[in-house]
Amino acid sequence: MELVFRDDAYCKSCEATVVSADDQGIRLDRTVFYPTGGGQPGDTGALRLADGGTIRIVDARKGADHEDVVHIPEPGAALPAPGTKVTAEIDWDRRHRHMRIHSCLHLLCAVITGDVTGGQIGDTKGRLDFNLPDTSLDKEEITANLNRLIAEDHPVAARWISDEELAGNSQLVRTMSVKPPSGAGQVRLLEIAGVDLQPCGGTHVARTGEIGPVIVTKIENKGRQNRRVNIAFAD
Repeated sequence: MELVFRDDAYCKSCEATVVSADDQGIRLDRTVFYPTGGGQPGDTGALRLADGGTIRIVDARKGADHEDVVHIPEPGAALPAPGTKVTAEIDWDRRHRHMRIHSCLHLLCAVITGDVTGGQIGDTKGRLDFNLPDTSLDKEEITANLNRLIAEDHPVAARWISDEELAGNSQLVRTMSVKPPSGAGQVRLLEIAGVDLQPCGGTHVARTGEIGPVIVTKIENKGRQNRRVNIAFAD
């Protein structure tokens, strides 16, 4: 399956052919739909048929491997036959909000020094959990540092390294709960120039200025070691 979103997070739709459709969902030969993973929700949207019909897609999930995306239709939808030509179209406004929050969480990793133990991306807010025992975090200071990095409008881009290079640079992996996929020969890195570099398969904005102003809404103690930092769009 060709993962169009991997090379172009701004692509809103693509032409595709149905490979299979069953009670698990619909598989295409190529897709713009990002599947749930790495704390980022799967895309929603629609498959447009040549006869004018529409199949509403309520979720996208990973299939048998990281190259497989299963499109989940709304309950009761008629399934298309294999070979059917469709236009796969995502709910762009929702996806773009996910991109902005996801990129901001990478900035949060740069602002706070500590291993990440969990996280979640929403379309208006997000959070990261840090392994920071006996550490006090200042909400206003973190908010100011995030907005400074956003205003500096750093470029954001993906690049690839080999499995061997990642193994030799283990400090790049910040997440304790989710390990980057390896074994395929290469691993995708997300680089915010001069700010942050770590493995990530998600979708992101092209520059930090696109994120817009944010605030740290709450810092919570989750157990003896975990500190949960919640962020949201300021508007």
